[in-house]
Amino acid sequence: MTTGPAALLALEDGTVLHGSAFGAEGESFGEAVFNTGMAGYQEILTDPSYAGQIVTMTYPHQGNYGMNDEDPESWRLQVAGFAVREASRRPSNWRSRASLPDALADAGVVGIEGIDTRHLTRQLRSHGAMRAAVSPSSAPISVCVTLSIARGRWPADTMACPCRATWASDV
Repeated sequence: MTTGPAALLALEDGTVLHGSAFGAEGESFGEAVFNTGMAGYQEILTDPSYAGQIVTMTYPHQGNYGMNDEDPESWRLQVAGFAVREASRRPSNWRSRASLPDALADAGVVGIEGIDTRHLTRQLRSHGAMRAAVSPSSAPISVCVTLSIARGRWPADTMACPCRATWASDV
């Protein structure tokens, strides 16, 4: 597995998962949800019903067949973030036009890999969807986001944090 820079996913209940960033650089904020599909990540990423959400895939390997022009549900990626156990860098499908990491980067979507998606799914299944953030673990905003989420103050206190946070307009 190729790993990118260190990243974290923080939930509003104070849970913090450490992994590696892929896709676009930066922070992402949204509602953490999960999907149990073994395939169909392109349809999930482009489905407008996932707008503003950080989607966790329970199946461990994502990106195996890449992204193509034939299967999107809408004209752009809709998710606020994407969390996976492992993201494939080299797709294997004749219809593939881009790898998953490249498609996320081109669309400005932050991804995190190398986290325990089973644990995260159990957490979300037991407690329901939660507000979440994906951030580089070396960025000062990570501390502010984690503390704001852990204290249950969202999003106003994150905006007042001495660090500068960028919020998605659709959250």
